Amino acid sequence: MRYVQIFVVLLLALFVSACTTLPPLEERTLSQALSVDAAKQTRLGKELAPVLYENGDNSGILPLADAWDAFAARIIMAERAEQTLDVQYYIWRADDTGLLLLSALYEAAERGVRVRLLLDDLNTTALEGYLLHVHQHPNFEVRLFNPFVHRRSRVLGFMADFDRANRRMHNKSFTADNMVTIVGGRNVGDSYFGAGEGMLFNDLDVFAVGPVVNEVSQDFDLFWHSGSSYPLHQIVDIGNKRSRYLPRPVSLILHERAELLDYMQSIMDTEFIRNILSGEVEFDWVQTTMVSDDPSKGLGNAEGEQLISYQLRKAIGEPESYFELITPYFVPTRAGTEALIALANRGVQITILTNSLEATDVAMVHAGYAKWRKKLLRAGIQIYEMRRTQTQRALEYDADLGRFASSAGSLHAKTFAIDGKRVFVGSFNFDPRSVSLNTELGFVIDSSDLAKMIDETFHERMPFQAYELRLADSGRLYWLERQPGEMRRYDYDPGTTWLQRMSVRFFSLLPIDWLL
Repeated sequence: MRYVQIFVVLLLALFVSACTTLPPLEERTLSQALSVDAAKQTRLGKELAPVLYENGDNSGILPLADAWDAFAARIIMAERAEQTLDVQYYIWRADDTGLLLLSALYEAAERGVRVRLLLDDLNTTALEGYLLHVHQHPNFEVRLFNPFVHRRSRVLGFMADFDRANRRMHNKSFTADNMVTIVGGRNVGDSYFGAGEGMLFNDLDVFAVGPVVNEVSQDFDLFWHSGSSYPLHQIVDIGNKRSRYLPRPVSLILHERAELLDYMQSIMDTEFIRNILSGEVEFDWVQTTMVSDDPSKGLGNAEGEQLISYQLRKAIGEPESYFELITPYFVPTRAGTEALIALANRGVQITILTNSLEATDVAMVHAGYAKWRKKLLRAGIQIYEMRRTQTQRALEYDADLGRFASSAGSLHAKTFAIDGKRVFVGSFNFDPRSVSLNTELGFVIDSSDLAKMIDETFHERMPFQAYELRLADSGRLYWLERQPGEMRRYDYDPGTTWLQRMSVRFFSLLPIDWLL
């Protein structure tokens, strides 16, 4: 009987592996980002020409910490684009904001804009029907990064080709006419744009103009033509047509959904959007360097200078005084922990903000961080863990948080500041997956103003928005929560059950950090 079971397993493995052949890439169309000269002739190019000329090699940077502003900025970019839209994301939800933004891209294609949409294939199942229709438009092409041949089961895809399937494109960028771009930590969906009633992510993007935009466009071209990017019709049956998936005009969607109309009217009525529409945006004009993994990392072939980890070390250097890290998925590993402790021993003040167990959306990743907390604290490193819900004092401090008060929140921003001078904003998490498996993208920004904003987050906001971790004389961890007029202490991960804590402890014993 045992031999029969082994034989069946072997047959299944052979069957799965035999059905994983990806199609050839010779039939792909070739296309390039809009040239710099052509970009200057667009409406966006002409509007930005005076300030770009005045600031030379510096790029204009504007942080998008507000979820509503981040969504509205993308909608406006889609509406103002005249020639090209190059869009690249890890996750694109088939929810309200996801479909609104997809419809905005489709409307751009209808008026003659060439739209190139590159999505990682891990999370495209729910969106596939919509993608089939937009891909058939002559001005709209969709490509999937590291696609799964087995369309009905991602599990089978991992079984058949784990090494490739485990490598994902985590990049996020949205570029219009090679003149303006948005790069950062947000994916596309309600939870990233302050819509709906579920879990909402606290995130950070930057809106950029100037020389760094062309760097993003050139990087997009590398991914678009890489050995991991497949036109949708080569992977998905293009004959599977359903009229209910047809993109509809944004105005019609809003007309049919009163709550969406209210949302859109609210996000278009912020001071930031009014400044964009009037051309009165005040950018921070600074030296900005794009850092990005080569797309060959998606096939396990990138090394050295092709890796974002190498580029980050070169662009940022060693911290001398301060290192402030914000990351939702913090898995330092033994090597990373020792490196942080070595910095602390040299006198560098290190502060870390990550998700608490109650706030994280990936508890297994939390296990890869929890086991290193005591060592980091003993070295004098400060650690804060974001709460799932905010206190009234936090809501009073930051009025923007008020719109999220009725929903649970989770940290999703990925940024760090060095010595009050230099800041990274992008998709890179401080974890092994970002270092070795996923492709990542971001900006290193020489901005003392942005560094000051991050510094203020730790020293003014975090005491009322996050738990502060401490180490008791006994060696046990405890958590401090500041409430108006009182300090509350927890001896276990706040807001969690015994089962949650035990599962984290169990996973922390497994040698799986390299997967996290």
